[in-house]
Amino acid sequence: MAKRKIIEIDRDKCNGCGLCTTACLEGALELDEENKAVLVKEIYCDGLGACLDVCPTDALKVVERESSEYDARATYSHVLKTRGKDAARSVHGAPAAAKRSTPHFPAGCPGSMAREIPQEPRQTAGKKGSIRSELTQWPIQLHLISPFAPYFQNADLLIAADCTAFSMGGFHQDFLKGKKLVIACPKLDDTEGYVEKLAELFKRNDIKSLTVVILTVPCCSGLYHLVEEAAALSGIHLQPKKVVIGIDGKITA
Repeated sequence: MAKRKIIEIDRDKCNGCGLCTTACLEGALELDEENKAVLVKEIYCDGLGACLDVCPTDALKVVERESSEYDARATYSHVLKTRGKDAARSVHGAPAAAKRSTPHFPAGCPGSMAREIPQEPRQTAGKKGSIRSELTQWPIQLHLISPFAPYFQNADLLIAADCTAFSMGGFHQDFLKGKKLVIACPKLDDTEGYVEKLAELFKRNDIKSLTVVILTVPCCSGLYHLVEEAAALSGIHLQPKKVVIGIDGKITA
């Protein structure tokens, strides 16, 4: 055995919410008979910590200690057996052939850790340079965000279809400025669990306003319906504002 990074669980802090078990794409975590998170097998944990951000009690941390090496093939077989083919394709280091069979697969990595983005001073008028981004937090993809991330508290929330920012040149100034962002695609994403995650986000944070931006293409309307369903499930009185833009970038509704 060699030293490597691996997850460590503080059982006293664990409240049994189970969020880490679904956040871990490698299926390395489960709840035991005492409703506490445990490692299924050390070889299933890649040590990247994609589960850390969803834990509401800070019961999880990545440590460096002696452990069996992460085994991508064994992990792929484990997830294939327990969660099915689509989930197995998302395993970190899954066989290349399995990854090629799907156009979209998320992977647990440090890049999914929640963080706020400090804002640079605005460029003075007429000064050459890049246009300032209005993005103030990371991650933004619905699969990766945590409903417990502190920056969602009291936020004006923008939920946007993936393609909207590319269709409208003024997306940052017209929609994103002053808001926290979540993006999703109702056509290409595996949307299982989206309604429940959004409902948890609405329920746990005092969201001040909710705006949903979609395109005129038919599949995009599914995102607004997901948000409506989540708002109803949360039990919070939160009326989403819908904005529809064309692929030419013009607002149509």
